[in-house]
Amino acid sequence: MNAERDVRDGGAASTAPVPGAGDGTAGATGEATEGVIKERGLGSRAPGFIRASRTLHLSWQVGVFVVGLAVVVAGIIMLPLPGPGWLVIFGGMAIWATEFVWAQLVLRWTRRKVTEAAQRALDPKVRRRNIILTTVGLVIIAVLVGIYVWKFGITMPWKIHE
Repeated sequence: MNAERDVRDGGAASTAPVPGAGDGTAGATGEATEGVIKERGLGSRAPGFIRASRTLHLSWQVGVFVVGLAVVVAGIIMLPLPGPGWLVIFGGMAIWATEFVWAQLVLRWTRRKVTEAAQRALDPKVRRRNIILTTVGLVIIAVLVGIYVWKFGITMPWKIHE
């Protein structure tokens, strides 16, 4: 019944999230609900003249994908090496999110999870637990180092005298 009414009203049912549904996502207009970060709608952010031509838009998408891929690969390389690996990876995802809906959804999910984790970390009970766990861990490490030094003394694993 609703589908018929939607078709009569001039369009099929929208698959975009409904503003005010309590999930904090934005609707088609990009307005945020419940005072959450203002988000734009999903889709390409390419200029209008690029979206007007199919071949130009496809070329644009390939270029965005290649640049984003290069940045993500650089971030992955930085993970074991010195450098801001995760920050660069998220930068590459942000580049992809200018053109691809899947990357926009991943970034929204990541932003929501980081915000939730930051709020949980500020909870006094969680902070107290983390401080206690860190202290216990440091005490255990200090005891193990003390036992090692007591048993083997302070000797380097390599032979300096030779």
